[in-house]
Amino acid sequence: MPSLDTYRQLLEDHIESYIQPGEPKGLYDPMNYIMKQGGKRMRPALTLMGAELFGTDCRKALDAALAVEVFHNFSLVHDDIMDEAPLRRGKPTVHHKWDVNTGILSGDALLIKAYQLFEKYEPATMSALVSLFSKTALEVCEGQQYDVEFEDRKVVALEEYLKMIEYKTAVLLGAALQMGAIVAGQNQDNQNALYRYGVLLGTAFQIKDDYLDAFGNPETFGKQVGGDILENKKTFLYIKAQELGSAEDKAALDGWYETTEASDEKVEQVKVLFQNTGAVIATREAIADYTQRAFDQLDTIQTEAARLEELRGFGEYLMNRTV
Repeated sequence: MPSLDTYRQLLEDHIESYIQPGEPKGLYDPMNYIMKQGGKRMRPALTLMGAELFGTDCRKALDAALAVEVFHNFSLVHDDIMDEAPLRRGKPTVHHKWDVNTGILSGDALLIKAYQLFEKYEPATMSALVSLFSKTALEVCEGQQYDVEFEDRKVVALEEYLKMIEYKTAVLLGAALQMGAIVAGQNQDNQNALYRYGVLLGTAFQIKDDYLDAFGNPETFGKQVGGDILENKKTFLYIKAQELGSAEDKAALDGWYETTEASDEKVEQVKVLFQNTGAVIATREAIADYTQRAFDQLDTIQTEAARLEELRGFGEYLMNRTV
């Protein structure tokens, strides 16, 4: 199988040829702006990997992969509006560079463009891709709504949180991989196992993101460490601290989360509570557990062992990250 860098270069070349100026400029310029900003291109790379896993030339999956990336950017445009975020990837967000109405409309257009990319496949493949994509897109919206609702709730159960991150983050990784298997003409068992691998790995990825937000290296993490704490987000660490902590610990945590004070002291004191309650250890254990469960799915996929090792290597790369 090609390397991750090879997949990314194929994607960048395909995106470059896909992006074209259009009229009215007020619609197409913002779309092209967000697509040109780059990013890790991790999700579409998974679609290419999903095809190569079964011996299919990954270039046959480029349009499906691009649909995943276009959809991801649609979600970023709308998320930035909801979060009132001024920056994305170090540049002004679409709604700040233009305006909110432009952000909404150009985001909507990106979603439509994602669907159009599936039209390049023969009918049976297109039908399977669209069906999976529609299911996933709706789940991502559901996950985003759960996330919004959790902001105003004092108590969020761990099961609720896990469902939220599965829908908001993990299902798109699973679907991206399964789309590659669909293009490769694989049976449903292989498709399902690959999807579950992606969902489990995506769940581990998001829990690790929670962990890095609090305990990552500020020089490599790429954003403010402690941002979730300052925003009073109910992350895996927070929920575990509430579950495992003493009455005194819980009261102290509640006190910090009832204030909107943005201070270094708040971040440091909450991190101490995460450590003292055992939430840090529990979070690390959850990351390891979900990662292992993801790798266990690989043992059920029928293909060459060497190709499976490439996918396992990607999972290890993803989970060993410090950014």
